[in-house]
Parts: sequence; C-alpha cells; structure tokens
Amino acid sequence: TGDATDFGDLTLGRGDNPSTGSFNRAICGGGNHDPGATNVIDYTSFMSTGNAADFGDLSVARTKPGAVSNSTRALFSGGHEPGISNVIDYITMASTGNAVDFGNLSQSRASHGSAQSPTRGVFGGGKTPSVVNTIDYVEIAALGNATDFGDLSASRQNVGGTSSSTRGVFIEGQTGGGGTQVTTVDYITIASQGNAIDYGDTSVAGQGMGNLSNSVRGVSAGGSNPDGAVNVI
Repeated sequence: TGDATDFGDLTLGRGDNPSTGSFNRAICGGGNHDPGATNVIDYTSFMSTGNAADFGDLSVARTKPGAVSNSTRALFSGGHEPGISNVIDYITMASTGNAVDFGNLSQSRASHGSAQSPTRGVFGGGKTPSVVNTIDYVEIAALGNATDFGDLSASRQNVGGTSSSTRGVFIEGQTGGGGTQVTTVDYITIASQGNAIDYGDTSVAGQGMGNLSNSVRGVSAGGSNPDGAVNVI
C-alpha cells in the first residue's frame, strides 16, 4: 500500500473515460473533452512509465462508457454521445487501430460499472436516463448483444467495477440523479447468472472512482462526494 506516483500523461486531457487492458497494455477510450465527447483511444505499457500514445478511435465518440477486456480484446459499452447509447465496440489490444462494432447493451445506458472474467464482460447499474439496477453480460470472444444477468442490490449510477477471474465487484455510486453517494459494495459470480449480493462497504462514500485489480486485490481510487473531489485509495 502507499500513495500514487506520477506515470505520465494521456494524449488528450479528459474525464469520464473508462480504462482497461491486457497483460502488457493499459487502454483508455472516449471521455469528456471540452466542449464534448471524444472518440480517442490511448494506450501505454504497464512495464515502463511514460506518456500514452494514440491507439485509434472508438466507433462513436462518447462519455461515461464501460470497458472490459480479456487478454486479447477490449470492449467499450454504452455512454453518452450526447444521447444515451447502447453501442458496444471492440479493439484487439495487441495491435493499434479503430474500434469496430461488437453488438448492443440490453438497454441504452451510461455511467455503469464494468467487470470481467477471461471469458465474460459484465455491466452493472447506470442511467437510462433513470437510474437502474440492471446487470447484463457478453461473451467477449463472440460478437453479439448483451444478455440479462440479474440486478444490483440497489439502483445506482457512476458505479465502480472491478473483478478477479471469478468474481465481479460493483463499488459505490449515486442512488439517483441528485441522489446520495453510497459506500455499498456488492458482488456477483461471473460464470453464473443472478442478483448481486452484499460484500461490504468502502471507507468513504463516493461516485465516479477509478477501479482496478489483480487476481487477489481490488482497488478503488478517487471519485467525488458532496464534500468535493476525493483522493482516497
């Protein structure tokens, strides 16, 4: 444990963008670049510090999509464009190039959490624009539309998501358009289908945090709550 250290910079300053990756590369796609959404995808190598390089473009510029990956493909799901989107597109992470169509979410939504196993990508919560508890999933290796998985323990948007190879964990979020930020953490078993189960709580309530994991530990960093921006990890 410890404080974060400077790594480098994205090619473009932005917010509301998801990140994912392979064993070697970190991938960042889309986001909010004033005055609107961007379609830029950046990448960098985990093994060395330095600035990100251009990878290609999303098929649709949008903010607040989800992102999942296996060791080969990265998928970007939904978001604002500025209307709420159901688009899922994908890239092959070992090469550079533009994203191509994968399928659609089960409902158009943004601000959802994402988790993955080596075979499945799972998307939880978000707004349609109503705040929802929807969980749906795709098989990452096969193109196609998302399928219903179950429900979060409560409807919320700006949800964080992370996972091991077996469990998906959905972290914090906001319960409505002007609702309350929560400390809720719930989980699913990715290989099955069903509703999320209570896992515990974070140390600080918030929304819009960054999340990452290895096979053992999940990390939730930053975000915001009514007191302002949060630097807690």
